[in-house]
Amino acid sequence: MNSMVKDNLSTLRTRIIRSCEKSNRDVSDVKILLATKTVPAEKILLAFAEGETLIGENKVQELKEKHEVLSAVPHQSHFIGHLQTNKIKDVLKYAECIQSVDRIDLAKKLDLQLRKEGRKLDIMLQINTSLEESKFGVNPADAICFAKSISHFDTLNVTGLMTIGLFSANASEVRKCFQLLKQLYMEIDALKLANFDLRELSMGMSDDLEIAIEEGATIIRIGTALFGDRIYPDSYYWNEKTK
Repeated sequence: MNSMVKDNLSTLRTRIIRSCEKSNRDVSDVKILLATKTVPAEKILLAFAEGETLIGENKVQELKEKHEVLSAVPHQSHFIGHLQTNKIKDVLKYAECIQSVDRIDLAKKLDLQLRKEGRKLDIMLQINTSLEESKFGVNPADAICFAKSISHFDTLNVTGLMTIGLFSANASEVRKCFQLLKQLYMEIDALKLANFDLRELSMGMSDDLEIAIEEGATIIRIGTALFGDRIYPDSYYWNEKTK
């Protein structure tokens, strides 16, 4: 298992380097986020040993279950799944960033809890750039208005935007999703909103990371390309509205 993760990581880093060269980007500007849904803690530790210590979980329960084992190695945890408001207290115990803020109700309740705890939190705004009903995220047409509303919460430091691209073999259609996120990023950044310090574009996964990097991704969320195939394809794990 150790050699598989090591070999896969080497292949992944080569893909990133080539994509950065193609798009004239510095490879240091692209971070790998280990998408660890269903991945056991022991397997994640193998990736930690190779220097990759940024993880993203879709489920609060998995964050909790893996925390004790993973805490032996300094790392950073992001929450990247749909967050139910009744899980806020738990997720705040383990995640340094929530990438999936997609509604005002969630922002209000995060703000309320963070005020009680006397601290702030990095977040990203999730945008549904593919307009698929199976995916969560703010409609792109509402993104500017949503960003303005979020800026009123002093406890929420907005560091970037996140999207899940279209699951398609049509590269041009996938690219449109990432181009749209980058365009919204630039439009929102130009507004110079309070509590916004945009620097991250979280987009791209194992199958489309090259396109995402070419379009400006700073964080790519990698699961299968590193840890191997899961029982179901990525589209199953991200189609959270059916569960």
